[in-house]
Amino acid sequence: MFEPILRFRQRLAQGQTCVGASITFSDALVSDALADSFDFFWIDLEHSAMSPEVLQAHFLAARAHGVPALVRVPGSGTAFIKPILDSGASGIIVPQVRSAAEVRAIVGDCRYPPVGQRGYGPRVPSNYGRDGGADYIERANRAIFVAVQIENRAALAAIDEIVAVPGLDSIALGPWDLSASLGLMGQVEHPEVQAALDRIIQAARAAGLFVGSGMGADARYAEHLARRGVQWLQVGGDYNYMLHFAEHITADLRARLRALSPA
Repeated sequence: MFEPILRFRQRLAQGQTCVGASITFSDALVSDALADSFDFFWIDLEHSAMSPEVLQAHFLAARAHGVPALVRVPGSGTAFIKPILDSGASGIIVPQVRSAAEVRAIVGDCRYPPVGQRGYGPRVPSNYGRDGGADYIERANRAIFVAVQIENRAALAAIDEIVAVPGLDSIALGPWDLSASLGLMGQVEHPEVQAALDRIIQAARAAGLFVGSGMGADARYAEHLARRGVQWLQVGGDYNYMLHFAEHITADLRARLRALSPA
């Protein structure tokens, strides 16, 4: 159950850059089709509506390919986190955090006692009870990947306190929302936004945390972030890839057809 996320952690620790895809569509065949092209999935519940049954189907597809499934939950409440982990998520990404106290509560919801306060009911991760007990708890506490997104002024101001929270594994950048919070909506390469991102990256890396980022389907910007120290990159997602190829192939074909037309 935990092998994919442990391999993901190991690759990051070895200095490899991991590339992932955002999953927003309901059909789990999307995950099944994309799995062999990516290092992880970023399943998005913040901006996408998925039922528990749909989410579990994506988890099944990810496990079949050995791909870790990180879930961006809608918020930091226990009710958003616990059922997602109990359904088999490899890790959690919590958006729009604002304080170290909020992050401590998130970490506590992801770890079992005595490390945290996660309630015990891991139906899927424990192989429906066949692999539960103390050994499972130790492995789960070690494996579950806990990331929070820094994408507003409050979190930026509290970054030193946030990265010092015990049990936090990673910071994830939110460049677009951060730019909006700084009054520079969409200007992700503005010097003020870049300085803020560098501040976050440096604080996280100095604290021994991994650094990830969400972003659109833009290889150039992904390389830009990787050069600045980002280690895991969600580069676009299912609908981006579909639209990009559809527009590319139709534009190419129409150009060819125009060339066939009489002058």
